[in-house]
Parts: sequence; structure tokens; C-alpha cells
Amino acid sequence: MNAEIIAVGSELLTPERLDTNSLHLTEELNALGVEVVAKSVVGDDRERLSAMVRAALSRSEIVILTGGLGPTEDDVTRDAVAAALGRGQALRQEICDAIERRFRRMNRQMVEINRRQAFIIEGAEALRNDHGTAPGQWIVEQGRVVVLLPGPPGEMKLMFSAECLPRLRKMLPAQVIRTRVLRVAGMPESDLDQRIAPVYTKYQNPVTTILAAPGDIQIHLRARCQGAAEAESLLAELSSQIEALLGDKIYSKDGAPLEAVIGDLLRARSATLSVAESCTGGLLAEQITSIAGSSDYFVGGFLVYTDRMKSTLLGVEPQLLQEHTAVSEPAAQAMALGARQRTGATYALSVTGIAGPAGGTEATPAGTVFIGVAGPDACRTHRFRFLGDRARIRALAAQTALDLLRRSL
Repeated sequence: MNAEIIAVGSELLTPERLDTNSLHLTEELNALGVEVVAKSVVGDDRERLSAMVRAALSRSEIVILTGGLGPTEDDVTRDAVAAALGRGQALRQEICDAIERRFRRMNRQMVEINRRQAFIIEGAEALRNDHGTAPGQWIVEQGRVVVLLPGPPGEMKLMFSAECLPRLRKMLPAQVIRTRVLRVAGMPESDLDQRIAPVYTKYQNPVTTILAAPGDIQIHLRARCQGAAEAESLLAELSSQIEALLGDKIYSKDGAPLEAVIGDLLRARSATLSVAESCTGGLLAEQITSIAGSSDYFVGGFLVYTDRMKSTLLGVEPQLLQEHTAVSEPAAQAMALGARQRTGATYALSVTGIAGPAGGTEATPAGTVFIGVAGPDACRTHRFRFLGDRARIRALAAQTALDLLRRSL
């Protein structure tokens, strides 16, 4: 079965608020073998929401709405769904009494507009809300299900768990969804897709999705089957073919980020790491230390943004910087060797370059980055030309430095 989620509320269409409920619902539905095929956000407009509900029901077996169940005039979900289904609404006195009791427990008097929350769409089951005043609603419409849930995440999550999951388990066929995430570094998205598309396009199950970020590509494989063993078998079949085509460009087969993979490799070798950063401004160290337990292998680093700091902290010869400039292979090598020598780390990474947009020359245009990798046996430097804005160039530099270390390890 497929599901669609509609988040209701004009505040969700502003820069200040995000729909987080759909993330939780997607995780819960996927665990039941239900694929979420669409998510929408709509403002407090009855007609627009009614049209959206009708369209969702024409495509999917399960439609879940969150928000818009409050007592005020801009809480339009009940009215919009009733209109979409061509059903009326009726006051449930027992629900109204329960809302009134809740207000009394808070030493408050229920005002008249709260009675609106006790109106239930004809044929709907009221879903109990132990943490708020708005009951949810469960409606069966020609074999399809429409669910109305409150917007506050605390109320929504508990109601879905207590009231919706048991109902869904009874109605759903035996089905599971299993996923596998391969992560790739050092390869453009277009090159990757050209190489693996002839393989993954042969499969409708598993479904393949490719997500790209600076220096990092994720290949999401998603299988939906009646049993876990069948789903895992399909994932293994497709994954093995993709792995054969991409080789060591795949750095993770379980979705782990590059910094976590680096940490595992260093820890397995009882090795340590230090960094010397110029153009990345601490981004490389931040990425490394984003992993819990990174103190097992990361000893620290140097943020050397000027020539004077490169010389003072890392021992880079001023004459070298004057002759070759700070953005050069000799500078990157001296920085990596200096960081390794002064920290006693097994490995050291250095990054120096021009992140732009200004500062470039004809010989070293903006986006030029030199990366050094110093280890027990040698120090190797690499020149790159990254394209994009300043943030993208810095992110690419940090990710590429980690991938070079991975390959060395």
C-alpha cells in the first residue's frame, strides 16, 4: 500500500516553521511496509485542502493529515475533509464533556469555541488524545483510509502510536521495506549515473535514488517485499552489481559518512590524525570531530590562515612561502609535515587554497586547492580545481581531504 501525508497550517509555509511530523510518520509507515509516495504542505484554506484530499485519495490507499484540528476559525481540517468526502459532521457530547473536564483539571473554564473540536465527521472513529484537547479521526472511504491527527508533535506521535498503529497492522498485508545506502566519493554525479544506470534501471524493485552533495553521493536502494529475506536478497543482488562497477569509489555500504569510516580505519590501526587548515577554516576538524569517540584518534589541529601563522605554528619556512606562495604544493607538503611532527600524530592532513570568490590569479584561480597527506612512509600532495561558491569549494576541499586519507589507509 501507498500513503500520502498532508501537513496543514499556513505557518508551515513561512521560513520560521518546518513540517517535522511527516518525517516521523514516514519512518513508522515504512516499518509497516507502507511506501510514502507524496508529502504536501497546505495553508489554512478549506477549498484548497479539500481538493488536495480528493487528489490524494485518487492515488493512494492511506491519506494522513496533521494539524488544523484546533478550535479557531483557521483550523479547517475537519471541514475540508468532510467536504472532500461529501459527509456531514456531528457534535459528540461525550468528547465535549472530556474536553471540558481537561480544562477543569487545569483550573480553567472551557470557552464556547472549544466545542468545535468535538465535531466528528460522519462515519469516523474518534481517536483519543490524552495530551491535548483535539481528538483525531479515522475514516474509511471506499476501502481507503483518511486519518486526521493533531499538529503538535508530542500529541501527534503518541496518538499515532496508540491509536493508528494497531488499526494499520490489522488492515495491512504482510509487507516489509528494506533499504541499503551506498556512499561514493571522488566521482561526479553524472559520471556515476552513466556508469550504473544500465544496471539499476532494469529493476522496478528495488527502487534506486541518487542524492548528491559536495564530494559525496548517496545511492539509496529500497526494496518492498512480503518478507525481509526476499527484500534483503533483492538488495544484495542489485548492490553487488553496482559495487562491481564503482569499486573503491564506494567508501560505505551501510550509509555511514566518510568521517565515520575514517575513524574506524584509524582506530583499527591504533593510528592518530592531526590537521593543518587554511582555506577550510576549521571545517575539516569540525567534520572529523562530529563523530562521537573521535578523541580516540584525533589529536588536534592548526588553523593557519596567514603566512605568519603557517611559519610560527607549523614551521613552514618563510622563504618557501615567498618563493612558492601559500597556495602551492610545497606549502601543502610543509604544512602536513609540520602538523604531523608537532603533534606526533601518525597521519596529518593539510588544506590550503583559494575559496573565492576573490583572490585568484591566472596561475591559481579561485577554487584552486592543494591537499597534503603525511603518513609514516611519505607525504603526498594533490592539486584540485573545485567549481562553485565559497561554501561549496570549502566543503569539497574537506571531503576530498578525508577521501585521500581513506585511500592512503
